[in-house]
Amino acid sequence: MRPSLRLMAAAMQSGNSLKPTPMALLPPIYLYRRLLRAHRKHLPAEMRLLGDEYVKAEFRAHRSVENPVHLIGFLTEWQLYAQKIEGDSWLGEKLDEGKIQKMSDEQIGQLYELMKAIQKRGTEGDEGGEEST
Repeated sequence: MRPSLRLMAAAMQSGNSLKPTPMALLPPIYLYRRLLRAHRKHLPAEMRLLGDEYVKAEFRAHRSVENPVHLIGFLTEWQLYAQKIEGDSWLGEKLDEGKIQKMSDEQIGQLYELMKAIQKRGTEGDEGGEEST
């Protein structure tokens, strides 16, 4: 039996019918590279610099995490982010209230610092544009 028919038959036997299976998580190094590539292809230069810095810092900070639950959550969220960046579905999107409720105080602080960095770069860009006119 061909692989595609075998997978479809297995899905029907398990009662899932043709529901999509959960995405497989990418290993950290492949996900890291995918994120940087997605930034290079889909983000403007200023956003790319900020995004690359943030991705690098987060992956460095999570390099020594041994708790599998934290690691899976970390990789899952970054993989969803990569898919959104690649599909341009992130433009104008707001954070999910449920995810904000689950964040620790440290994560809320990081989110606030990221927001401030984005706002700061935005005002620097505006000032630079005014000087050149």
